[in-house]
Amino acid sequence: MKITLKDGSVKEYAQAMSIIDIAMDISEGLGRVACAGEVDGSVEDLRTVIDKDCSLNILTANDPEGLRVVRHTASHVMAEAVKRLFPNAKVTIGPAIDDGFYYDFDSEPFSREDLDKIEAEMKKIIKEGHALERFVLPRDEAIKFMEEKGEPYKVELIRDLPEDAEISFYSQGGFVDLCAGPHLMSAKNIKAFKLISSSMAYWRGDSDKAQLQRIYGTAFQKKEELEAYLEHLEDIKRRDHNKLGREMELFATVDVIGQGLPLLLPKGTKMIMKMQRWIEDLEEKEWGYVRTKTPLMAKSDLYKLSGHWDHYKEGMFVLGDEDKDKEVFALRPMTCPFQYYCYKNTQHSYRDLPIRYGETSTLFRNEDSGEMHGLTRVRQFTISEGHLIVRPDQMVEEFKGCLALAKHCLETLGLEEDVTYHLSKWDPDNREKYIGEPEVWEETEGHIRNILQELGVNFTEDVGEAAFYGPKVDINAKNVYGKEDTMITIQWDALLAEQFDMYFIDQNGDKVRPYIIHRTSIGCYERTLAWLIEKYAGKFPTWLCPEQVRVLPISEKYEDYAEQVRKELAKNDIDVTVDNRSEKIGFKIREARLAKLPYMLVVGQQEAEDGTVSVRSRFAGDEGVKPLQEFIDQICKEIRTKEIRKEVQQEQ
Repeated sequence: MKITLKDGSVKEYAQAMSIIDIAMDISEGLGRVACAGEVDGSVEDLRTVIDKDCSLNILTANDPEGLRVVRHTASHVMAEAVKRLFPNAKVTIGPAIDDGFYYDFDSEPFSREDLDKIEAEMKKIIKEGHALERFVLPRDEAIKFMEEKGEPYKVELIRDLPEDAEISFYSQGGFVDLCAGPHLMSAKNIKAFKLISSSMAYWRGDSDKAQLQRIYGTAFQKKEELEAYLEHLEDIKRRDHNKLGREMELFATVDVIGQGLPLLLPKGTKMIMKMQRWIEDLEEKEWGYVRTKTPLMAKSDLYKLSGHWDHYKEGMFVLGDEDKDKEVFALRPMTCPFQYYCYKNTQHSYRDLPIRYGETSTLFRNEDSGEMHGLTRVRQFTISEGHLIVRPDQMVEEFKGCLALAKHCLETLGLEEDVTYHLSKWDPDNREKYIGEPEVWEETEGHIRNILQELGVNFTEDVGEAAFYGPKVDINAKNVYGKEDTMITIQWDALLAEQFDMYFIDQNGDKVRPYIIHRTSIGCYERTLAWLIEKYAGKFPTWLCPEQVRVLPISEKYEDYAEQVRKELAKNDIDVTVDNRSEKIGFKIREARLAKLPYMLVVGQQEAEDGTVSVRSRFAGDEGVKPLQEFIDQICKEIRTKEIRKEVQQEQ
């Protein structure tokens, strides 16, 4: 047989060979570090025997799929360690994941001290160096085997396998686990690992099933790679908006108020107010939007007309009982049907279009409790919502305009490099989820695809992610933990105008259905704030900061001058405070740095006499003494232009 290797060379063998034997034949060094083999594009265990012509790539821990094998084997070693230390624990599943591995156990919760003990036991197991050996059993024997071991979750997994499935196991010393592989040849090839955390999980992700304890870990080929990853995790903790936002007193949550209902504290409120005022002025003065203000709730009749009642009711907060109450209301999950009636209030000519409605909308969505997280997934939120009513011939250019506005907002916030673009399409195999005919969906999806390609936007296509009434562009970003959320959405709607009997009078005097674009310019303000916290680790651009300047008098003798400085700054709409505490100036400076303030103005005798300020910034440290008006002009320009200054040196 002929084996074509990655470099194009060909090895010929007269008999069948396992992947590990082929790797050793190529090079003993390669065989020692081999993790798996990629056979005709499929990742296979090193023990797999090849008996026909194929292409073969030997995978090591330097390859992503090879590293997954290392991590998968580490999860088995962890399971063995848990069973040694906690014999009553029941094993379930333990896969490799993008940044490590986990294993779920039916057990009492694990403490950090428990994880340390498990780590120590894993090191013993790795040092023992048992080979991992694969074997298969018929279904009945496999079930009996796991029943005798007292592992009910494994029995359930075996019973659920297809009738023709090969049921394989891996043994390592005295531990055996049901697993399809692939795995390393020996546990001793795990060089660097760490158990990260533990949490609760549900069996098979179903909240109606057993609660399990999940242990997360990671593994690398080199200690240096592990150390770099652990430092990355520490940076994540420093940036996590759910932690940092609370420490900075931007928001809080209270059990008696409810999950997913955060309190925006004065500093967080100030930041959202700045973004909101910016967006409202931007849309109205530069992009031709008109503002509306519509109710927070409506009768169920409105949502039945729009289709939300049939397609989205489970995600709504319904007020009343349809079987008992004459009128049933619901808190609004979106603003579109309200703005349609703003349009319908007046008859429109083709000359009136496009009409661009914008609204700062408070919305309500009944998210699952398990989905709640800080400010990124909440049940009440505020969004920069808008709907454009356009003639069909205007649709493409207006859609491009919505993309351009979204891009401008991302660039202004410094977030444009952190996003991915997605064409969210319907799923023709799930017709009941959508309204409209297939040809309408194909046409509208084609228009969006052409727009993105024309604009040179890199995008992926996601089947089944469209709204029930039309395809959309989703602009997504990941949080510090790698979870992706949609930040901005622009939707193409060629269908709902019919349901709401919306029309305009064309040049021939005929009634014509308009098209509708549903869009946001900055998305949800709460989610955007979370994004900004994590992006900047709390060190926001000056224009967004709730406190932009803190004046620090050297002693109480200079408090009057500090107050004069504050008043001059405040007259120029600069958010400024004075630190009049009876503390040493070094302490005040350290406190201001910890608060991540853009500017500190130190004032003493010389500054008071000369009308100057000693400027210290987050960006360049000591910027020297400047006339007060010069500093005011400098910071006002920075705020007006929404400049994002870079830190050019470490704070001392």
